[in-house]
Amino acid sequence: MISSLFSSWLAQAAPTADELQGQVTLDSQILTEQFYFWTVVIMWLIHAGFMAYEAGAARRKNVMSTAMKNILTIAVVTPTFYYFGWYIYGCFEEGWPKDGHGSPTVEGLEVLAGFCQNTAPWAAQMGPNLQDHVSAVFFLAFLLFSWTTASIMSGALIERVRLSAYLILAVVLGSGVWIMDAAWGWSGGGWLVTRFGFHDAIASLVVHGVAGAFTLGVLLNLGPRIGKYTVDGAARTIRGHNTHLTLLGLMLIFTGFYGFYAACLVIQSTVFPGWLNIYFSPTTLGAIAFVITFGFAGGFTGGWFASKGDPFWTLSGGLAGVISVSAGADVYHPSLAYLLSISGGMLAVYAGTYIEKKLRIDDAVGAVAVHGVCGFYGVFLVGVFAGGYPTGVNNVETSFGGQLMGMLAFLPLAFIPGYVVSWILKKLNLLRVPAEVELEGLDLAEFGQDFFPEFERVPETVIEPDGREVDAAPVLLDAYWQTNGRAETPVGTGERS
Repeated sequence: MISSLFSSWLAQAAPTADELQGQVTLDSQILTEQFYFWTVVIMWLIHAGFMAYEAGAARRKNVMSTAMKNILTIAVVTPTFYYFGWYIYGCFEEGWPKDGHGSPTVEGLEVLAGFCQNTAPWAAQMGPNLQDHVSAVFFLAFLLFSWTTASIMSGALIERVRLSAYLILAVVLGSGVWIMDAAWGWSGGGWLVTRFGFHDAIASLVVHGVAGAFTLGVLLNLGPRIGKYTVDGAARTIRGHNTHLTLLGLMLIFTGFYGFYAACLVIQSTVFPGWLNIYFSPTTLGAIAFVITFGFAGGFTGGWFASKGDPFWTLSGGLAGVISVSAGADVYHPSLAYLLSISGGMLAVYAGTYIEKKLRIDDAVGAVAVHGVCGFYGVFLVGVFAGGYPTGVNNVETSFGGQLMGMLAFLPLAFIPGYVVSWILKKLNLLRVPAEVELEGLDLAEFGQDFFPEFERVPETVIEPDGREVDAAPVLLDAYWQTNGRAETPVGTGERS
């Protein structure tokens, strides 16, 4: 009798096939939610790193204003990305919405047919929803990408940009420009992917290259820091107050990049091989982990040799190396990634030197070279070394022409808004702080205090083009008078004409 009761209970408790399928599906969705949640947590280290990196690269008189700029990036990009940035990603994959909220209409991507309507701020998926374990955390991962994109620009502009102007530019870049290019070339339904097989798996170009091109447009209007160049156009070196802090910031960014890389994949725990790239092509988490690690190693190597051991460019070379191999990180062999990242680390040093000394563009942290040049370089390398690789659900072959098409589309998309918006701000006298404020330091001007009151302020120095370290005050005053009237007698190093 007991045996028959037990058998009857088992028969009643045994789930049906549909119930089992529902349990497996729920389990997979919860795993996906946890995965993206923890990538977001890890990616916060990128922004802690940017804060330390830029604060260390700034002179003591500008440290707090630099740090606050990074904090307020989060304050302005988060709501703007929620209210219109995410909608751009969901609805502009075809270039411009052609089918309303049902876009895109791409064969093989029926699952995304209603994605557009799910990205509007009023959508049920954009708030607490017990039926949806994916939309919120997927949005948050992209939000962190947006912070990163804006922060790339941030470091290049330090010590002379107005905070309000920077925040406007951060919104344009972080919630508008970069997410538009992501819709075009970093989504399963993007027109560059479905028509040309464009392949940028971990965002060499769509994040880094675009941010670098946008930043270049801004720098052309912002101009160099006072005293950066002599009257003959030779570049002086303006050292940050704490190189150790800058290097620590870079190491935090590197750590956060593992979360960034992971968040660029789609977890699919019930279907072989378990992972897809952003285009829904198969890959594995281990594959990209190989590439990022060898990318750092190769980038350090290239940066070390090209800069002859300069600490800043050695670590920046590591970042450049990873950016150079990110576009093909889902398919590269570690040995290939290592060799390509060495070339990327070297390219960043050469490009940074050329931009600073030949083009006379004052990029305080080398963002245009490291992110911009190497971001475009990474997509170029995929066209050379991964041509023929099938991309997307329709297996469109990657080609050099397709990669070139992406480069030609994204360069004006990034550079023109950066140049135009900063030009407008410049004409309104809103882009750059007054020269007197720049000389005094932004911290005293903005906060009315010295944030190192317990330490005696040591004289500020600059390094002349011939390598001499000199007192900065006369040099900066001479440079100030060159653009703000004339002093009766020169007070600097005799280089004024």
